[in-house]
Amino acid sequence: MSREREVVEACPTELFIGGKWQAAEGGKTLAVEDPATGTTICDVADASPADGLAALDAAVAAQAEWAATPPRDRGEILRRTYELMTERADELALLMTLEMGKPVAESKGEIAYAAEFFRWFAEEAVRIEGGYQVAPNGKGRFLVMRQPVGPCLLITPWNFPAAMGARKIGPAVAAGCTMVIKPASQTPLSMLKLAELMTEAGLPAGVLNVITTHDAGGVMEPLIRDGRARKLSFTGSTQVGRKLIEQAAGQVLRTSMELGGNAPLLVFADADLDKAVDGAMLAKMRNGGEACTAANRIYVQAPVMDEFATRLTQRMDALKVGRGTEDGVDVGPLIDATQRDKVKDLVDDAVAQGARALTGGSVAEGNGYFYQPTVLADVPYSARLQKEEIFGPVAPLTPFETEDEAVRMANDTEYGLVSYLFTNDLTRALRVSEKLETGMIGLNQGIVSNPAAPFGGVKQSGLGREGGTVGIDEYLEIKYVAVNLD
Repeated sequence: MSREREVVEACPTELFIGGKWQAAEGGKTLAVEDPATGTTICDVADASPADGLAALDAAVAAQAEWAATPPRDRGEILRRTYELMTERADELALLMTLEMGKPVAESKGEIAYAAEFFRWFAEEAVRIEGGYQVAPNGKGRFLVMRQPVGPCLLITPWNFPAAMGARKIGPAVAAGCTMVIKPASQTPLSMLKLAELMTEAGLPAGVLNVITTHDAGGVMEPLIRDGRARKLSFTGSTQVGRKLIEQAAGQVLRTSMELGGNAPLLVFADADLDKAVDGAMLAKMRNGGEACTAANRIYVQAPVMDEFATRLTQRMDALKVGRGTEDGVDVGPLIDATQRDKVKDLVDDAVAQGARALTGGSVAEGNGYFYQPTVLADVPYSARLQKEEIFGPVAPLTPFETEDEAVRMANDTEYGLVSYLFTNDLTRALRVSEKLETGMIGLNQGIVSNPAAPFGGVKQSGLGREGGTVGIDEYLEIKYVAVNLD
Protein backbone atom coordinates (compact mmCIF):
# COMPACT_ATOMS: atom_id res chain seq x y z
CA MET A 1 0.00 0.00 0.00
CA SER A 2 2.93 2.37 0.60
CA ARG A 3 3.80 2.20 -3.09
CA GLU A 4 0.18 3.02 -3.97
CA ARG A 5 0.22 6.06 -1.70
CA GLU A 6 3.55 7.14 -3.14
CA VAL A 7 2.23 7.01 -6.71
CA VAL A 8 -0.94 8.92 -5.85
CA GLU A 9 0.91 11.56 -3.84
CA ALA A 10 3.29 12.13 -6.76
CA CYS A 11 0.39 12.92 -9.10
CA PRO A 12 -0.74 16.55 -9.55
CA THR A 13 -4.26 17.22 -8.34
CA GLU A 14 -4.81 20.83 -9.44
CA LEU A 15 -5.99 22.33 -12.72
CA PHE A 16 -3.32 22.83 -15.37
CA ILE A 17 -3.88 26.18 -17.06
CA GLY A 18 -1.36 28.21 -19.03
CA GLY A 19 1.51 26.02 -17.89
CA LYS A 20 0.71 26.42 -14.19
CA TRP A 21 -0.95 24.20 -11.59
CA GLN A 22 -3.68 26.04 -9.75
CA ALA A 23 -6.64 25.40 -7.47
CA ALA A 24 -10.19 25.57 -8.78
CA GLU A 25 -12.25 28.67 -8.17
CA GLY A 26 -13.25 28.73 -4.51
CA GLY A 27 -10.92 25.82 -3.76
CA LYS A 28 -13.56 23.25 -4.69
CA THR A 29 -12.51 19.62 -5.06
CA LEU A 30 -13.98 16.29 -6.11
CA ALA A 31 -13.17 12.84 -4.80
CA VAL A 32 -11.48 10.16 -6.90
CA GLU A 33 -12.62 6.68 -5.91
CA ASP A 34 -10.98 3.27 -6.07
CA PRO A 35 -13.74 1.16 -7.71
CA ALA A 36 -12.30 -2.01 -6.19
CA THR A 37 -12.95 -0.81 -2.65
CA GLY A 38 -15.32 2.13 -2.93
CA THR A 39 -12.89 4.27 -0.91
CA THR A 40 -11.49 7.68 -1.86
CA ILE A 41 -7.96 7.74 -3.28
CA CYS A 42 -7.53 11.50 -3.26
CA ASP A 43 -9.28 14.76 -4.11
CA VAL A 44 -8.65 16.80 -7.25
CA ALA A 45 -9.65 20.31 -8.26
CA ASP A 46 -13.28 20.70 -9.29
CA ALA A 47 -13.31 23.35 -12.02
CA SER A 48 -16.00 26.00 -12.41
CA PRO A 49 -17.17 27.57 -15.70
CA ALA A 50 -14.80 30.47 -14.96
CA ASP A 51 -11.90 28.02 -14.68
CA GLY A 52 -12.88 26.53 -18.03
CA LEU A 53 -12.87 29.95 -19.68
CA ALA A 54 -9.45 30.67 -18.18
CA ALA A 55 -8.17 27.46 -19.77
CA LEU A 56 -9.61 28.51 -23.13
CA ASP A 57 -8.01 31.95 -22.72
CA ALA A 58 -4.64 30.24 -22.27
CA ALA A 59 -5.13 28.01 -25.32
CA VAL A 60 -6.16 30.97 -27.49
CA ALA A 61 -3.20 33.05 -26.31
CA ALA A 62 -0.73 30.26 -27.15
CA GLN A 63 -2.22 29.30 -30.54
CA ALA A 64 -0.35 31.63 -32.92
CA GLU A 65 3.12 30.94 -31.53
CA TRP A 66 2.47 27.20 -31.31
CA ALA A 67 1.22 27.04 -34.90
CA ALA A 68 4.45 28.75 -36.01
CA THR A 69 6.62 26.22 -34.15
CA PRO A 70 8.59 24.06 -36.63
CA PRO A 71 6.95 20.68 -37.23
CA ARG A 72 10.16 18.91 -36.28
CA ASP A 73 10.15 20.60 -32.89
CA ARG A 74 6.53 19.61 -32.30
CA GLY A 75 7.37 16.06 -33.27
CA GLU A 76 10.34 15.89 -30.93
CA ILE A 77 8.13 16.87 -27.99
CA LEU A 78 5.83 13.98 -28.86
CA ARG A 79 8.79 11.66 -29.20
CA ARG A 80 10.13 12.64 -25.78
CA THR A 81 6.67 12.10 -24.29
CA TYR A 82 6.63 8.59 -25.75
CA GLU A 83 10.01 7.89 -24.17
CA LEU A 84 8.96 9.22 -20.76
CA MET A 85 5.78 7.15 -20.78
CA THR A 86 7.76 4.05 -21.69
CA GLU A 87 10.32 4.67 -18.96
CA ARG A 88 7.66 5.23 -16.29
CA ALA A 89 5.13 2.65 -17.43
CA ASP A 90 5.03 0.88 -14.05
CA GLU A 91 4.13 4.06 -12.15
CA LEU A 92 1.58 5.17 -14.75
CA ALA A 93 -0.03 1.73 -14.86
CA LEU A 94 -0.44 1.51 -11.10
CA LEU A 95 -1.97 5.00 -11.00
CA MET A 96 -4.44 3.99 -13.71
CA THR A 97 -5.40 0.78 -11.93
CA LEU A 98 -6.08 2.64 -8.70
CA GLU A 99 -8.51 5.07 -10.31
CA MET A 100 -10.08 2.83 -12.97
CA GLY A 101 -9.81 -0.69 -11.59
CA LYS A 102 -8.40 -2.77 -14.44
CA PRO A 103 -5.57 -5.24 -13.66
CA VAL A 104 -2.11 -3.68 -13.63
CA ALA A 105 -1.03 -5.83 -16.59
CA GLU A 106 -3.87 -4.38 -18.66
CA SER A 107 -3.02 -0.88 -17.49
CA LYS A 108 0.56 -1.40 -18.67
CA GLY A 109 -0.83 -2.49 -22.01
CA GLU A 110 -2.85 0.71 -22.23
CA ILE A 111 0.18 2.85 -21.35
CA ALA A 112 2.12 1.20 -24.18
CA TYR A 113 -0.82 1.74 -26.53
CA ALA A 114 -1.20 5.38 -25.49
CA ALA A 115 2.52 6.05 -25.87
CA GLU A 116 2.42 4.68 -29.42
CA PHE A 117 0.06 7.50 -30.42
CA PHE A 118 2.76 9.99 -29.45
CA ARG A 119 5.41 8.07 -31.38
CA TRP A 120 3.14 7.74 -34.43
CA PHE A 121 2.17 11.41 -34.55
CA ALA A 122 5.75 12.49 -33.84
CA GLU A 123 6.47 11.02 -37.26
CA GLU A 124 3.34 12.51 -38.86
CA ALA A 125 4.14 16.06 -37.73
CA VAL A 126 6.75 16.45 -40.46
CA ARG A 127 4.57 14.89 -43.16
CA ILE A 128 1.85 17.53 -43.39
CA GLU A 129 1.66 18.03 -47.13
CA GLY A 130 0.32 20.65 -49.51
CA GLY A 131 -0.10 20.83 -53.28
CA TYR A 132 0.74 22.69 -56.47
CA GLN A 133 -1.42 22.36 -59.55
CA VAL A 134 -1.76 23.94 -62.97
CA ALA A 135 -5.24 25.36 -63.50
CA PRO A 136 -7.24 23.43 -66.11
CA ASN A 137 -7.14 26.41 -68.50
CA GLY A 138 -3.38 26.76 -68.03
CA LYS A 139 -3.63 30.41 -67.04
CA GLY A 140 -3.05 30.12 -63.33
CA ARG A 141 -1.81 27.93 -60.54
CA PHE A 142 -3.40 26.43 -57.45
CA LEU A 143 -1.49 26.32 -54.18
CA VAL A 144 -3.00 24.13 -51.46
CA MET A 145 -1.75 24.30 -47.88
CA ARG A 146 -2.90 22.68 -44.65
CA GLN A 147 -2.87 24.68 -41.44
CA PRO A 148 -3.87 23.96 -37.82
CA VAL A 149 -7.59 24.29 -37.24
CA GLY A 150 -6.97 26.27 -34.05
CA PRO A 151 -7.78 25.82 -30.36
CA CYS A 152 -9.44 22.49 -29.65
CA LEU A 153 -11.79 21.20 -26.96
CA LEU A 154 -11.16 17.56 -26.09
CA ILE A 155 -13.40 15.42 -23.88
CA THR A 156 -12.30 11.92 -22.89
CA PRO A 157 -13.99 8.95 -21.13
CA TRP A 158 -13.07 6.99 -18.03
CA ASN A 159 -12.53 3.55 -19.56
CA PHE A 160 -9.17 4.25 -21.26
CA PRO A 161 -7.99 7.30 -19.30
CA ALA A 162 -4.57 7.56 -20.98
CA ALA A 163 -5.12 6.18 -24.48
CA MET A 164 -8.22 8.19 -25.33
CA GLY A 165 -6.43 11.39 -24.41
CA ALA A 166 -3.24 10.45 -26.27
CA ARG A 167 -5.28 9.64 -29.38
CA LYS A 168 -6.48 13.26 -29.44
CA ILE A 169 -3.49 15.13 -28.00
CA GLY A 170 -0.98 13.45 -30.32
CA PRO A 171 -2.44 14.69 -33.62
CA ALA A 172 -3.38 18.08 -32.15
CA VAL A 173 0.21 18.70 -31.05
CA ALA A 174 1.57 17.42 -34.37
CA ALA A 175 -0.76 19.70 -36.34
CA GLY A 176 0.02 22.78 -34.26
CA CYS A 177 -3.22 23.11 -32.30
CA THR A 178 -3.59 24.18 -28.69
CA MET A 179 -6.05 22.37 -26.43
CA VAL A 180 -8.34 22.34 -23.44
CA ILE A 181 -8.94 18.77 -22.34
CA LYS A 182 -11.49 17.54 -19.83
CA PRO A 183 -10.94 13.99 -18.59
CA ALA A 184 -13.76 12.00 -16.99
CA SER A 185 -14.38 12.88 -13.35
CA GLN A 186 -13.98 9.20 -12.35
CA THR A 187 -10.45 8.94 -13.78
CA PRO A 188 -8.70 12.34 -13.87
CA LEU A 189 -5.32 11.29 -12.46
CA SER A 190 -3.91 9.67 -15.61
CA MET A 191 -4.49 12.85 -17.62
CA LEU A 192 -3.06 15.13 -14.93
CA LYS A 193 0.05 12.96 -14.82
CA LEU A 194 0.30 13.00 -18.61
CA ALA A 195 0.21 16.81 -18.62
CA GLU A 196 3.10 16.77 -16.16
CA LEU A 197 5.08 14.42 -18.40
CA MET A 198 4.42 16.49 -21.51
CA THR A 199 5.64 19.60 -19.72
CA GLU A 200 8.79 17.72 -18.81
CA ALA A 201 9.09 16.75 -22.48
CA GLY A 202 9.14 20.44 -23.41
CA LEU A 203 5.54 21.28 -24.31
CA PRO A 204 5.18 25.10 -24.05
CA ALA A 205 2.78 26.71 -21.59
CA GLY A 206 -0.78 27.05 -22.81
CA VAL A 207 -0.61 24.36 -25.49
CA LEU A 208 -2.26 21.74 -23.27
CA ASN A 209 -4.66 22.82 -20.54
CA VAL A 210 -6.38 20.27 -18.27
CA ILE A 211 -9.57 20.94 -16.37
CA THR A 212 -11.12 18.39 -14.04
CA THR A 213 -14.71 18.82 -12.95
CA HIS A 214 -17.82 16.98 -11.84
CA ASP A 215 -19.95 19.40 -13.90
CA ALA A 216 -18.96 18.50 -17.45
CA GLY A 217 -21.94 20.16 -19.09
CA GLY A 218 -21.77 23.34 -17.04
CA VAL A 219 -18.06 23.83 -17.69
CA MET A 220 -17.78 22.68 -21.32
CA GLU A 221 -20.92 24.12 -22.88
CA PRO A 222 -19.78 27.76 -22.45
CA LEU A 223 -16.48 26.85 -24.11
CA ILE A 224 -18.25 25.19 -27.02
CA ARG A 225 -20.53 28.19 -27.50
CA ASP A 226 -17.74 30.75 -26.94
CA GLY A 227 -16.67 30.94 -30.58
CA ARG A 228 -12.90 31.02 -30.08
CA ALA A 229 -12.40 27.26 -30.05
CA ARG A 230 -12.52 25.81 -33.56
CA LYS A 231 -12.75 22.07 -32.97
CA LEU A 232 -14.50 19.69 -30.59
CA SER A 233 -13.42 16.07 -30.20
CA PHE A 234 -15.36 13.73 -27.92
CA THR A 235 -15.18 10.07 -26.98
CA GLY A 236 -18.15 8.75 -25.03
CA SER A 237 -21.79 7.80 -25.28
CA THR A 238 -23.93 8.52 -28.32
CA GLN A 239 -26.49 10.25 -26.10
CA VAL A 240 -23.95 12.82 -24.89
CA GLY A 241 -22.41 13.07 -28.35
CA ARG A 242 -25.72 14.16 -29.85
CA LYS A 243 -25.99 16.99 -27.30
CA LEU A 244 -22.46 18.14 -27.99
CA ILE A 245 -23.07 18.19 -31.75
CA GLU A 246 -26.13 20.36 -31.17
CA GLN A 247 -24.09 22.77 -29.07
CA ALA A 248 -21.24 22.84 -31.60
CA ALA A 249 -23.64 23.64 -34.45
CA GLY A 250 -24.14 27.17 -33.15
CA GLN A 251 -20.50 28.02 -33.81
CA VAL A 252 -20.11 25.58 -36.73
CA LEU A 253 -17.31 23.88 -34.81
CA ARG A 254 -15.45 21.15 -36.55
CA THR A 255 -16.32 17.95 -34.69
CA SER A 256 -15.02 14.42 -34.42
CA MET A 257 -17.03 11.97 -32.37
CA GLU A 258 -16.14 8.45 -31.26
CA LEU A 259 -19.42 7.30 -29.76
CA GLY A 260 -21.15 4.14 -28.59
CA GLY A 261 -20.89 0.67 -30.03
CA ASN A 262 -22.93 -2.51 -30.20
CA ALA A 263 -20.36 -4.77 -31.78
CA PRO A 264 -21.48 -8.07 -33.30
CA LEU A 265 -19.11 -11.04 -33.35
CA LEU A 266 -19.96 -13.63 -36.01
CA VAL A 267 -18.64 -17.19 -35.84
CA PHE A 268 -19.31 -19.33 -38.91
CA ALA A 269 -19.24 -23.11 -38.87
CA ASP A 270 -16.08 -23.21 -40.98
CA ALA A 271 -14.13 -21.04 -38.53
CA ASP A 272 -11.11 -22.22 -36.59
CA LEU A 273 -12.80 -22.52 -33.18
CA ASP A 274 -9.55 -22.09 -31.28
CA LYS A 275 -9.03 -18.72 -32.97
CA ALA A 276 -12.70 -17.84 -32.60
CA VAL A 277 -12.73 -18.48 -28.84
CA ASP A 278 -9.43 -16.64 -28.38
CA GLY A 279 -10.78 -13.76 -30.43
CA ALA A 280 -14.05 -13.67 -28.54
CA MET A 281 -12.22 -13.52 -25.22
CA LEU A 282 -10.16 -10.56 -26.43
CA ALA A 283 -13.10 -8.78 -28.07
CA LYS A 284 -15.33 -9.34 -25.05
CA MET A 285 -13.03 -9.13 -22.04
CA ARG A 286 -10.50 -6.46 -22.93
CA ASN A 287 -10.89 -3.84 -20.20
CA GLY A 288 -13.37 -6.16 -18.48
CA GLY A 289 -15.86 -5.52 -21.27
CA GLU A 290 -15.86 -1.77 -20.57
CA ALA A 291 -14.95 -0.76 -24.11
CA CYS A 292 -16.88 0.65 -27.05
CA THR A 293 -15.22 -2.03 -29.17
CA ALA A 294 -16.33 -4.88 -26.89
CA ALA A 295 -18.22 -7.74 -28.52
CA ASN A 296 -21.75 -6.98 -27.39
CA ARG A 297 -23.63 -9.63 -29.39
CA ILE A 298 -22.06 -12.99 -30.23
CA TYR A 299 -23.78 -14.83 -33.09
CA VAL A 300 -22.64 -18.41 -33.68
CA GLN A 301 -23.74 -20.67 -36.53
CA ALA A 302 -25.92 -23.46 -35.16
CA PRO A 303 -23.70 -26.49 -35.99
CA VAL A 304 -20.85 -25.20 -33.80
CA MET A 305 -22.82 -23.34 -31.14
CA ASP A 306 -22.62 -26.03 -28.45
CA GLU A 307 -18.87 -26.54 -28.86
CA PHE A 308 -18.18 -22.79 -28.96
CA ALA A 309 -20.36 -22.16 -25.90
CA THR A 310 -18.62 -24.91 -23.94
CA ARG A 311 -15.16 -23.60 -24.72
CA LEU A 312 -16.04 -19.98 -24.06
CA THR A 313 -17.72 -20.86 -20.76
CA GLN A 314 -14.64 -22.76 -19.61
CA ARG A 315 -12.43 -19.77 -20.40
CA MET A 316 -14.74 -17.27 -18.72
CA ASP A 317 -15.22 -19.47 -15.67
CA ALA A 318 -11.44 -19.66 -15.18
CA LEU A 319 -10.99 -15.89 -14.95
CA LYS A 320 -9.92 -14.56 -11.56
CA VAL A 321 -11.89 -11.54 -10.34
CA GLY A 322 -10.36 -9.12 -7.86
CA ARG A 323 -8.60 -5.86 -7.17
CA GLY A 324 -6.43 -4.98 -10.12
CA THR A 325 -3.30 -4.64 -7.98
CA GLU A 326 -3.43 -8.27 -6.85
CA ASP A 327 -1.33 -10.95 -8.54
CA GLY A 328 -3.10 -13.17 -11.04
CA VAL A 329 -6.24 -11.06 -11.32
CA ASP A 330 -7.81 -11.14 -14.79
CA VAL A 331 -10.92 -9.01 -14.25
CA GLY A 332 -11.19 -5.93 -12.08
CA PRO A 333 -14.27 -4.04 -10.90
CA LEU A 334 -16.67 -2.02 -13.01
CA ILE A 335 -16.16 1.70 -12.75
CA ASP A 336 -18.96 2.50 -10.30
CA ALA A 337 -22.22 1.32 -8.77
CA THR A 338 -24.26 2.82 -11.58
CA GLN A 339 -22.46 0.76 -14.22
CA ARG A 340 -22.59 -2.41 -12.12
CA ASP A 341 -26.33 -2.02 -11.63
CA LYS A 342 -26.84 -1.45 -15.35
CA VAL A 343 -25.05 -4.70 -16.18
CA LYS A 344 -27.13 -6.53 -13.59
CA ASP A 345 -30.37 -5.13 -15.02
CA LEU A 346 -29.43 -6.17 -18.58
CA VAL A 347 -28.57 -9.72 -17.52
CA ASP A 348 -31.70 -10.04 -15.38
CA ASP A 349 -33.83 -8.87 -18.32
CA ALA A 350 -32.28 -11.46 -20.66
CA VAL A 351 -32.71 -14.29 -18.15
CA ALA A 352 -36.32 -13.27 -17.53
CA GLN A 353 -36.90 -13.68 -21.27
CA GLY A 354 -35.42 -17.18 -21.41
CA ALA A 355 -31.62 -16.79 -21.55
CA ARG A 356 -29.55 -19.25 -19.51
CA ALA A 357 -26.44 -18.29 -17.53
CA LEU A 358 -23.77 -20.88 -18.34
CA THR A 359 -21.45 -19.18 -15.86
CA GLY A 360 -21.72 -16.06 -13.72
CA GLY A 361 -24.91 -14.07 -14.00
CA SER A 362 -24.77 -12.14 -10.75
CA VAL A 363 -23.01 -9.40 -8.79
CA ALA A 364 -19.87 -10.59 -7.04
CA GLU A 365 -19.91 -10.53 -3.25
CA GLY A 366 -17.85 -8.11 -1.19
CA ASN A 367 -16.77 -4.49 -1.48
CA GLY A 368 -16.25 -2.72 -4.76
CA TYR A 369 -18.20 -2.80 -8.00
CA PHE A 370 -17.57 -6.32 -9.22
CA TYR A 371 -19.68 -8.41 -11.57
CA GLN A 372 -18.95 -12.03 -12.37
CA PRO A 373 -17.73 -12.93 -15.88
CA THR A 374 -20.89 -14.24 -17.52
CA VAL A 375 -21.88 -16.31 -20.53
CA LEU A 376 -25.54 -16.31 -21.53
CA ALA A 377 -26.96 -18.92 -23.91
CA ASP A 378 -30.20 -18.80 -25.89
CA VAL A 379 -30.38 -15.02 -25.65
CA PRO A 380 -33.62 -13.90 -27.32
CA TYR A 381 -33.54 -11.22 -29.95
CA SER A 382 -35.93 -9.14 -27.82
CA ALA A 383 -33.51 -8.87 -24.87
CA ARG A 384 -32.36 -5.34 -24.07
CA LEU A 385 -28.69 -6.29 -24.29
CA GLN A 386 -29.17 -7.03 -27.99
CA LYS A 387 -29.80 -3.29 -28.45
CA GLU A 388 -28.03 -1.61 -25.52
CA GLU A 389 -24.29 -1.42 -24.95
CA ILE A 390 -23.44 -3.73 -22.02
CA PHE A 391 -20.07 -2.29 -20.95
CA GLY A 392 -19.35 -5.24 -18.70
CA PRO A 393 -18.06 -8.86 -18.60
CA VAL A 394 -21.13 -10.45 -20.17
CA ALA A 395 -21.04 -12.57 -23.34
CA PRO A 396 -24.52 -13.14 -24.85
CA LEU A 397 -24.73 -16.05 -27.33
CA THR A 398 -27.38 -16.29 -30.06
CA PRO A 399 -27.43 -18.97 -32.79
CA PHE A 400 -27.97 -18.31 -36.49
CA GLU A 401 -28.57 -20.57 -39.48
CA THR A 402 -27.57 -18.68 -42.63
CA GLU A 403 -25.12 -15.99 -43.66
CA ASP A 404 -27.91 -13.62 -44.60
CA GLU A 405 -29.50 -14.06 -41.18
CA ALA A 406 -26.20 -13.32 -39.45
CA VAL A 407 -25.62 -10.15 -41.47
CA ARG A 408 -29.19 -8.98 -40.88
CA MET A 409 -28.89 -9.41 -37.11
CA ALA A 410 -25.44 -7.81 -37.04
CA ASN A 411 -26.66 -4.71 -38.89
CA ASP A 412 -29.89 -4.37 -36.92
CA THR A 413 -28.60 -1.62 -34.66
CA GLU A 414 -28.25 2.15 -34.70
CA TYR A 415 -24.53 1.74 -34.01
CA GLY A 416 -21.75 0.95 -36.45
CA LEU A 417 -18.35 1.03 -34.78
CA VAL A 418 -16.80 -2.43 -35.19
CA SER A 419 -17.68 -6.00 -36.14
CA TYR A 420 -15.77 -9.23 -35.63
CA LEU A 421 -15.90 -12.02 -38.17
CA PHE A 422 -14.50 -15.55 -37.89
CA THR A 423 -14.43 -17.75 -40.99
CA ASN A 424 -11.86 -19.67 -43.05
CA ASP A 425 -13.78 -19.04 -46.28
CA LEU A 426 -12.07 -16.14 -48.08
CA THR A 427 -15.00 -15.37 -50.34
CA ARG A 428 -17.35 -15.29 -47.35
CA ALA A 429 -14.93 -13.09 -45.44
CA LEU A 430 -14.90 -10.51 -48.25
CA ARG A 431 -18.61 -10.81 -48.96
CA VAL A 432 -19.67 -10.37 -45.34
CA SER A 433 -17.09 -7.63 -44.66
CA GLU A 434 -18.59 -5.56 -47.47
CA LYS A 435 -22.10 -6.04 -46.08
CA LEU A 436 -21.38 -5.24 -42.43
CA GLU A 437 -22.31 -1.67 -41.57
CA THR A 438 -19.38 -0.76 -39.34
CA GLY A 439 -16.32 1.44 -39.67
CA MET A 440 -13.95 -1.36 -38.63
CA ILE A 441 -13.87 -5.15 -38.87
CA GLY A 442 -11.73 -7.66 -37.03
CA LEU A 443 -11.28 -10.59 -39.41
CA ASN A 444 -10.26 -13.70 -37.45
CA GLN A 445 -8.95 -11.50 -34.66
CA GLY A 446 -10.46 -9.90 -31.57
CA ILE A 447 -8.61 -6.57 -31.50
CA VAL A 448 -8.74 -3.82 -34.12
CA SER A 449 -7.25 -0.84 -32.27
CA ASN A 450 -3.86 0.30 -33.57
CA PRO A 451 -2.36 3.81 -33.60
CA ALA A 452 -1.34 3.30 -37.23
CA ALA A 453 -4.90 2.49 -38.35
CA PRO A 454 -7.95 4.77 -38.75
CA PHE A 455 -10.27 4.22 -35.78
CA GLY A 456 -13.91 5.24 -36.03
CA GLY A 457 -17.45 4.22 -36.89
CA VAL A 458 -20.50 4.94 -38.99
CA LYS A 459 -24.19 5.51 -38.25
CA GLN A 460 -24.69 6.55 -34.59
CA SER A 461 -21.17 5.49 -33.64
CA GLY A 462 -19.60 8.76 -34.63
CA LEU A 463 -17.95 11.11 -37.07
CA GLY A 464 -14.36 11.23 -38.28
CA ARG A 465 -11.38 8.98 -37.64
CA GLU A 466 -8.61 8.90 -35.07
CA GLY A 467 -5.18 7.40 -35.68
CA GLY A 468 -3.55 6.30 -38.90
CA THR A 469 -2.40 8.62 -41.66
CA VAL A 470 -5.82 10.33 -41.65
CA GLY A 471 -5.86 11.02 -37.90
CA ILE A 472 -4.03 14.32 -38.22
CA ASP A 473 -6.47 15.53 -40.90
CA GLU A 474 -9.09 16.12 -38.20
CA TYR A 475 -6.87 18.91 -36.82
CA LEU A 476 -5.98 20.61 -40.10
CA GLU A 477 -7.83 23.04 -42.37
CA ILE A 478 -7.23 23.22 -46.11
CA LYS A 479 -6.42 26.62 -47.59
CA TYR A 480 -6.36 27.21 -51.34
CA VAL A 481 -4.46 30.09 -52.97
CA ALA A 482 -5.30 31.03 -56.57
CA VAL A 483 -2.18 32.36 -58.33
CA ASN A 484 -2.45 34.62 -61.38
CA LEU A 485 0.51 34.24 -63.73
CA ASP A 486 -0.63 36.83 -66.29
